[in-house]
Amino acid sequence: MHILAYLTALLVPLGAYAQDRAPILMDVTETHILPRFAQLANATENLATTAQTDCDPASDGLRAAYGAAFDSWISVSHLRFGPTETNDRAFAMAFWPDTKGFTPKALSGHIQSEDAAVNTPEAYAETSIAGRGFMALERMLYDQALAEQGRAAYRCALIRAIATDIDQNAKAMNTDWQTYAPNLTQSGGDSPYRTSDEAMQELFRALTTGLEFTADTRLGRPMGTFERPRPNRAEARRSARSLRHVELSLIALRDLAARLSFDHPEIAADLDVGFVQAIDRAQSLDDPAFAGVGTPQGRIRVEALQQSVNDIRQIASAKLGPTLGISAGFNSLDGD
Repeated sequence: MHILAYLTALLVPLGAYAQDRAPILMDVTETHILPRFAQLANATENLATTAQTDCDPASDGLRAAYGAAFDSWISVSHLRFGPTETNDRAFAMAFWPDTKGFTPKALSGHIQSEDAAVNTPEAYAETSIAGRGFMALERMLYDQALAEQGRAAYRCALIRAIATDIDQNAKAMNTDWQTYAPNLTQSGGDSPYRTSDEAMQELFRALTTGLEFTADTRLGRPMGTFERPRPNRAEARRSARSLRHVELSLIALRDLAARLSFDHPEIAADLDVGFVQAIDRAQSLDDPAFAGVGTPQGRIRVEALQQSVNDIRQIASAKLGPTLGISAGFNSLDGD
């Protein structure tokens, strides 16, 4: 081998050599992405329909529909690219973290002024993003302070408007994903991905960023520091869904990781062991809103769960990324 070619070979990860990405890209698109957005649209349609029938915040049926739709959103929320990001749709579905408390302010503003935007989906879609989506609906269903503001009739209209807006948003994403999906499997031309490697990198970023968000934000925010835990910062704590979101996210990311590592059984096995441990720890935690982070024993258990997620991140970064030909310097939060 010519010395220059030999040196070049040493510098290029084995996975970077031409690989047939098509089967994996097709599999992820057809079995991981599209069915999840279709399920989301079905679940949000049921939520909107239920809200029209019964807008009582304490209604078991409405809360169940909210929970099922929120489950479906968490299961796709790691796919934050393409149609999911258009017009800030992901934030419109779940505005969190809300570090400045914009959501209760936006909702109180609607209630106090009896904002007419609730009368049409088009008008409500133009309102503050903080007053839209699942986090806003959670406030309307579970926040006693909001339940006592304004007139009951207007609060009912607001609940219906938020549920309808969620459904409209989910349907738009589902429709647009049907059109966008071929970009992942047919790179070049009009696709935003010049090569199949770029499409693979997008999916790898979805995996690593999803793990990072769960470890650092879903778990890290309520943990705070040992001296100052912050359980009130947990995601969807009012509906006691904080731990559930960690579990659902891990289940979805486990599926994506298995598909991305399909051609590399040893890495796939390492990742799966990591996911099994993390999911088991989540399921055995019995602390739905992370209230226990305020106690030493409770904090230790959440820290152990966080470490399990970080262990998966390490495997993905050190083993899967290089094998897929994605450089070690690639950061999941770098953007495009």
